[in-house]
Amino acid sequence: MIGSKSLSINPLKCNGCMECETACSMKHAREKCSQPRIQVIGGGQLSHRFFLPTTCQHCTNPLCMAACPKGAIHHDPQLDRVVLDDTLCVGCRMCVSACPTGAMGFDPVIGLAYKCDLCDGDPACARACQPKAIEYVDSYQLHQPRMMESASKIFHVIRSQVG
Repeated sequence: MIGSKSLSINPLKCNGCMECETACSMKHAREKCSQPRIQVIGGGQLSHRFFLPTTCQHCTNPLCMAACPKGAIHHDPQLDRVVLDDTLCVGCRMCVSACPTGAMGFDPVIGLAYKCDLCDGDPACARACQPKAIEYVDSYQLHQPRMMESASKIFHVIRSQVG
């Protein structure tokens, strides 16, 4: 989709501050479920600390959507995201089981599933992330660093053969 945006997550920049989780919870505090839709996993010893912010990948063919018996999960083409309608959710947890990345959550207090909704196009997690480990970028930018690295490698190969 031209002009669509996605979350770009760089675990090498994450310092484990969990501000993204807090911002997400605060953003959703007035909703039925205020659980963070993003989770920072990791840790380790001080010299080998590694943190990975994880959230919904808004898959092209979402297994959570296919698994939902009530049609509570749908694709929103306007923001190119996968959305859960909690008014249709019956709390069966089929979507939680089907999600290959573990990004779907279930709140046992209210009996409903929850997932990232990209904060309607203004993700609180990305705004709160000071080290810029989470950014909301144009989708084409997700592959730009790899494309630049590949182009650089090709340039060096050609240069070594010509020179």
